[in-house]
Amino acid sequence: MYIQYRQAKRRLCVCLFSLKSPHKTNKMSEIGSEDMDEEQGPYLGEYEGGRNENDERHGKGKATLPNGDTYEGMYDCGKRHGQGVYRFKNGARYIGEYIKNKKHGQGTFIYPDGSKYEGSWVDDQRCGFGKYTYVNGDSYEGDWNNHVRHGRGTYTYNATGTKYVGRWQNGKREGHGELIHANHKYVGVFRDDKPSGKGKYVFDIGCEQHGEYIGVEGDKEDKGEDEEPSTNIIPKWKAGQVTAIHLQTEEEVDDTNENKEGETTEGEQQEQTGETQGEQQQAGETQGEQEKSETQGEEKTENQEETTDEQKTEEAEKPAEGEQTGETQEEGNQEQSEEPTQEESGGNQEQAETEEQAE
Repeated sequence: MYIQYRQAKRRLCVCLFSLKSPHKTNKMSEIGSEDMDEEQGPYLGEYEGGRNENDERHGKGKATLPNGDTYEGMYDCGKRHGQGVYRFKNGARYIGEYIKNKKHGQGTFIYPDGSKYEGSWVDDQRCGFGKYTYVNGDSYEGDWNNHVRHGRGTYTYNATGTKYVGRWQNGKREGHGELIHANHKYVGVFRDDKPSGKGKYVFDIGCEQHGEYIGVEGDKEDKGEDEEPSTNIIPKWKAGQVTAIHLQTEEEVDDTNENKEGETTEGEQQEQTGETQGEQQQAGETQGEQEKSETQGEEKTENQEETTDEQKTEEAEKPAEGEQTGETQEEGNQEQSEEPTQEESGGNQEQAETEEQAE
């Protein structure tokens, strides 16, 4: 353990010594970033291809422009419009999309020195997401606006392998970012393309050094006879607290791995339990719906049976009522028939008595 501690301490000293002037070894390349001007005037010279009713270049065609450039691709009403290839006489070329004579859409621009941009274009400018490979081997991949790095992106320094990952503004590092080296990285804020303010260095041996960058006035930059020399501000690292070095033993590494496996297993069990509960809940809901539908069906059946029985009872009672009504009518008829008979019999008796008295 003591030997490992000594080795780690030695590596930390070497890393801290290499941080004295980190910005000097990370100069970005701007070589090859200039653009070639395309022919924008009237289309004179040679042309082979389609034309419209107004005798304008329209459809697919090939043209040799007065300045020596050539274009082969799609035209619309006399202007480059659609997919095409524009070759400059100095060796540069653009392969991509055009809208009304301007690079617009996805395209690749290869410069005379061999540098290359692949990505999005808007109104003849690099705009959107794209990758630029510089002539010295550096590369930038990220957001662009008005031809410069703007937004979030990653710049890789070919000579050292260092990477900057973070925010950009008008071609300069601005805002939060990380400068990643071979065995350590700086995490902090950048202002005007330089580290500024509080930040920290994170080393691969497991320790961190906190501190801040303070601007120190350096030699003035001479810009020429017409302009006054400007003040050169150099960022200087003011070291702060270093976190304690802790080297894990084999047992601690094993425990960490077991804990990770245990967390993974528990997570899987929780997921499985959650899925099982969800399935059970769905099954319970399905059963509840089935039982509810069965109950409703039984209630409907019972209601139908009760209705049918009532109808049958009513139908059965109707004839009985008819019979009673018929019997009642018959009894009335009999009474009516009996009453005249008694009167008749009484009249006959009176006649018989009268006749007897007369005799």
